[in-house]
Amino acid sequence: MTSTYLGKPYYPWWRDDMADDVTGEGAFMERVAHGAETVRSIVDTARREIYEGQEFSFAGDYGDDGFLELYTTHVRGEPTSVVVTVTRNAAGQAQHIVVNHRPRRSVLLISRLMSETFAGTPIAEHFITNQS
Repeated sequence: MTSTYLGKPYYPWWRDDMADDVTGEGAFMERVAHGAETVRSIVDTARREIYEGQEFSFAGDYGDDGFLELYTTHVRGEPTSVVVTVTRNAAGQAQHIVVNHRPRRSVLLISRLMSETFAGTPIAEHFITNQS
């Protein structure tokens, strides 16, 4: 999977600089994820197993403690737009991460795929299931 921004390789700084007590959430999730290990696992799984590439149109600071990413990807061939907002703590680490996808069919597809991927693990509870 490749990630590009303005035609060059891109890697989100915040992926490796999360606060220990970071929180993560998004429309594709049923509840907020807590802790760097859990949030990083969700982010890495989406990037490696769910997304079919990422083409960033914007990545940059906003306000005093915010960072914003806008990108497009495909999920099982479905075009998907993504907005990521990151709030930094006083130490400059990612403290709160929100990832939202559009259109709605992509939101539901991503949640289902994440649920299948994490089935049998505590992280699975963060996503819809066929029984939800």
